[in-house]
Amino acid sequence: MNQPAQYHKKGYLHEEFRLFHLRDAGVEEMEHHYHEFDKIVLFLSGTASYIIEGRSYFLQPWDVLLVSHHLIHKPVIDPDAPYERVVIYLDPGFLRVQSSPDGDLSACFRLARKRQFALMRPDGAQQKVLEGLLSRLEGALEDEGFGGQLLARTCFLQLLVHLNRAMVRDRTDRDAGVSRLDPKVERTLSYINEHLADDLSVDTLARYSYTSKYHFMRRFKQCTGLCVHQYITQKRLLAAAQLLRSGASAQSACTRCGFQDYSAFQRAFRRQFGMTPRQLQND
Repeated sequence: MNQPAQYHKKGYLHEEFRLFHLRDAGVEEMEHHYHEFDKIVLFLSGTASYIIEGRSYFLQPWDVLLVSHHLIHKPVIDPDAPYERVVIYLDPGFLRVQSSPDGDLSACFRLARKRQFALMRPDGAQQKVLEGLLSRLEGALEDEGFGGQLLARTCFLQLLVHLNRAMVRDRTDRDAGVSRLDPKVERTLSYINEHLADDLSVDTLARYSYTSKYHFMRRFKQCTGLCVHQYITQKRLLAAAQLLRSGASAQSACTRCGFQDYSAFQRAFRRQFGMTPRQLQND
């Protein structure tokens, strides 16, 4: 049986946010992975696409990707072209604390999830604004003078406010040429994530997508890079971890996330997170 252990989180975050400005060539292929934190990717140059939950986004300079925590994703990069991007890791808890009654800073990520579309494509004027905000943030992060950390946080909050405002107006999701995802696979992914506690056998999902079992399995793997079983197990484990952190019992998390046997759940959980469900609760 295929196991989801190869699909693991990449990178750790111990701060409120962390920025990387990277430019390299000959980038090695990365496997599908996820993060416990949210991520912003600003693509600057190169030849690249990005797969998020099975949808391929074809990137242009100054495209912005909003990758929510627990979404399985993977960059696809031409190793012969220099690849420049800014990647920002941010703690969802930081977004909650810094939000205000008139400004939920996590709204852009939530809207991306609702649309099932993670890409924003700013126009020329918006690119200039984004470039200025990013330049000020990078400068503030290097400032070691009085209030340097406060200045960096302020610049980052300005960037987040801008991205949230831009996301409300953005209509990139209406452009069929900027991404690709099989409609049947897209529909099935939504069904899986909304019915984790239900029967998600391949036979059930194939019937739901109105395709033969073998065509469905092949097409799902082509679009997402994952076997059906791997994707479902991964999503169930991530959902269970979230329930455990919110105070649910291990047995309740097991049942509510569609695992039929607690021992199997515990083994899969330990393989994925390196600890038992109860250890995560006490962490």
